[in-house]
Amino acid sequence: MPEQATTGRPTAIVIGASAAGLFAAAALTEFADVTIVERDPLPNGPEPRRGVPQARHAHLVWSGGVQAFNTLLPGVIEEIVASGARLVHIMGDMVSRAPNEIWFRRFRSTHHRNLVCSRLLLDAALRARVLNDERITLHQDTTALALEGTATRVTGVRVRAGSDEHTLHADLVVDASGRGSRAPQWLQALGLPAVTEREVNAGVTYATRLYRAPGSTASADFPLINVQANPAKAPGQGGIILPIENAQWIVTLSGTRGGEPTSDPEAFVDFALGLGDPIIGELLKNAEPISEVATTRSTANHRRYYERMDRWPDGFTVIGDAIASYNPVYGHGLTVAAQCALAVRAVLHSTPLTTPGTARRLQRAAARPVAAAWDLAVGQDALYPGATDTPPTAAERLLARYVDRCVETGASNPRALAALLDVMSLEKPATRLISPDMLWPMLFGRRKPHLVEPPLRGDERKTALS
Repeated sequence: MPEQATTGRPTAIVIGASAAGLFAAAALTEFADVTIVERDPLPNGPEPRRGVPQARHAHLVWSGGVQAFNTLLPGVIEEIVASGARLVHIMGDMVSRAPNEIWFRRFRSTHHRNLVCSRLLLDAALRARVLNDERITLHQDTTALALEGTATRVTGVRVRAGSDEHTLHADLVVDASGRGSRAPQWLQALGLPAVTEREVNAGVTYATRLYRAPGSTASADFPLINVQANPAKAPGQGGIILPIENAQWIVTLSGTRGGEPTSDPEAFVDFALGLGDPIIGELLKNAEPISEVATTRSTANHRRYYERMDRWPDGFTVIGDAIASYNPVYGHGLTVAAQCALAVRAVLHSTPLTTPGTARRLQRAAARPVAAAWDLAVGQDALYPGATDTPPTAAERLLARYVDRCVETGASNPRALAALLDVMSLEKPATRLISPDMLWPMLFGRRKPHLVEPPLRGDERKTALS
């Protein structure tokens, strides 16, 4: 990686080298020389770092994200799979219970695939791919302190590296610093008004433990096991088994206020057995734990409506989790990060980076994938007691009931499932749920009975329990 760009092209600074920052940098290299400012030292391989504490928990990338990854970084999905990840068919390679406690049939007729691996492996693969680009300069152990410029034009970032403070100048600054972004304070310091914010916090606690894959599951494509919490029955409790690389399982359990899992290793399996269905606990009885229990409570859905601000400075854009962060149970953060970067790239294909007003167009474009994921997340979490100061409206409750009907229909009809997954995977807008593919099966389709137990095949259960 070069230490300083000298090409005379436009320049961009990306704050943060997590997934959102790496995607943003990759998108911007077509139009500018890019400098990434990262607070932490970055590991050379799949190792944890302070700036991504959530990396210990289960992660997956929905098929909309898989498509976005490959569009931004052609071939990167194949590289990640070659390192041990899996492309898991939805729902064919999954045993999944929806929030309304309906088990999905394991149809294999849809095209949707989730990328499944540890977050450590995923981030390492993205770093290896993106940071080898000669148009990108990396400043590690460097903290972004403030924006430089005025309320009408951002010209750079004030940074601190060790005891040295200095300014990095750029034509565009992109904040990809995630949930802890200080962009609201930075913009107010330039004289701009406060951004409108909203939080929907179901009070979810996550507890995660790493297991050695039990029985002979390490040599088989064991399905992902997912028991989602039911917001109609507070406290909502759920869990997921994610078979990952190195013959391991990541097991993440969750619970809302009054039903939270703890860090007590002796209570982990008992909590799993006490879920709405005990399948996760049963599969863990013969599994060997190889880590302690890691917990987190930083799970609120939090959104900042930058696209609605009356004034916006040229030269500055916020993307990914720095716009909106979500309850991790929905698995949309990584997909949205990649889609935000694609939205930025699409704008810059038609508008030069340095043209006045471009940053505002970038901000509005980045808000679109954020809004789609936000509506899906808060539509469920807002139903929990105490989640928000503004209870769901009648329209939001009606929409939630309709989505339940869509889930109920998709659970037993492959045509409706395809429409549902198009939306849940962030491939298509929510209007897909009122298409003929959903409405016809919902209103006139043949009524199959819902499954009364997890669709785990006998041979799969045998591999885990043997």
